[in-house]
Amino acid sequence: MKIFETKRLNICHAQEKYFNDLLEIYNKPENMCFVSNGKHQWSKKELTQKYERFNTEYEIGIGIFVVEQKSTGKVIGEAGLFNSFQNLNKLELGYIIDSAYWRKGFGKEICDGLMAYAFEKLRADTLISRMYARNIASVKLSEQCGMRKTDVGLAPNGDRFLVYEKRRTSTRELSK
Repeated sequence: MKIFETKRLNICHAQEKYFNDLLEIYNKPENMCFVSNGKHQWSKKELTQKYERFNTEYEIGIGIFVVEQKSTGKVIGEAGLFNSFQNLNKLELGYIIDSAYWRKGFGKEICDGLMAYAFEKLRADTLISRMYARNIASVKLSEQCGMRKTDVGLAPNGDRFLVYEKRRTSTRELSK
């Protein structure tokens, strides 16, 4: 089931039919090097369990979604909105894109789509994005999407991480 679409992408509920494609993405070290645990050896069972764990809130519109290229029907990654703060007004966004699709504008398209969906449809007030400081592409993307850096810290593995935030713009502010 499609959650929303962008110019070139369909963002869909994750279903088992997508798991083989996602498994290929998850098992490439370059795709997973900026994910918190960096794990890049996944079984289908592990992937299925991850999606089951994160998609318990599908009924309210959040979880991990599949990113499908419209022109080819190819799964090129995943994107998600997470209730990381136990507050549906403050959601975390994240994504993984297959390295074959890096530097083609898909990250920006995904983030813009997630933001529009979260702010307009889900009526979230704040979106948070967390990334390793060494993930220069995601840092730049966060800034391009209008997010501002709000925190810096150290991850359990000792890597420096950054926190970016964007707040919903009220209708009144948009009309100025």
